Parts: sequence; C-alpha cells; structure tokens
Amino acid sequence: MIRRVGNTPEPGRSYQLRAGAYAILPLGDKVLLTRQSGSDEPLQLPGGGIDPGESPLQALHREVFEETGWRIADPRRIGAARRFVYMPEYRIWAEKLCTVYLAHPVRPHEAPLEPGHQVEFVPTDDVGQRLDNPVDRFLFRRAVRLGLIR
Repeated sequence: MIRRVGNTPEPGRSYQLRAGAYAILPLGDKVLLTRQSGSDEPLQLPGGGIDPGESPLQALHREVFEETGWRIADPRRIGAARRFVYMPEYRIWAEKLCTVYLAHPVRPHEAPLEPGHQVEFVPTDDVGQRLDNPVDRFLFRRAVRLGLIR
C-alpha cells in the first residue's frame, strides 16, 4: 500500500491518476531544488509526469534535465506516496502517484529548458522546512532518516 500524504480525497469526486518521478539531488552540503516563475514561488523537487510509453527512470532523467539543465547519475528509489490535488494547469482533479529517487547531479549542461523554472541550491539542513509539497517533504525526511543524505 502506498501512503497518502496531504488532503484526503473528497467523497464523490473523480480523480485522474497522474504518475510522476522526482529527484532529491544532493551536491555537497546543499540540495538542488527548483521553483517555477518568480522568487516568491515555493521550492520543489525537480521532476514531473511520466509520459505514455516512458519508464519512471526515463521520465526522471528527462524532467530533471528540462527543469534544471543538469544531467543526473545513479538514481536510487527512495519511496512513493500519493496525494489528491486540483491541477489548475490541466483543469483536473488528480491522484498524483509520486515516486522519489535519490540521484547525483553530474553537471549543468544548460539553463532549464522549461520556461519559468529556476534552480536553487538550498543547505541540506533547511530543505525539509522549505519544500512546499507534502510528498517532497515526507520523502526527503525519509531519506535523511535512512542516512542517505547528510
């Protein structure tokens, strides 16, 4: 059973399943995060939806590159959680099935390809409090508890 994090589903509401892959990217004593649009937008783990015909690892590499401009190596699955949200950009209610991986950022190749994405390096000790998404926070803290991030 995959743990639900965040809001409970509303009775009688139909949710569309949206699977996604996301990355925790430690680099020294910091973690590479992203934010969309302006500096007042919340921080998040880079990643996103898995396209039809794409494996979770293919999606992870593609999404991280699109949102950060970085290539990654050695992804290791940390866990998965689901949350029920409204996605205004798609105008749907979704059950997001989020799988999070720990990976190593190798090097930046270019600026983020997706418009409005910004990369931010956050001290590891601050990441758990600064992530906006409850799934991101939950699985980041799990990785810390397991000793995978120092």
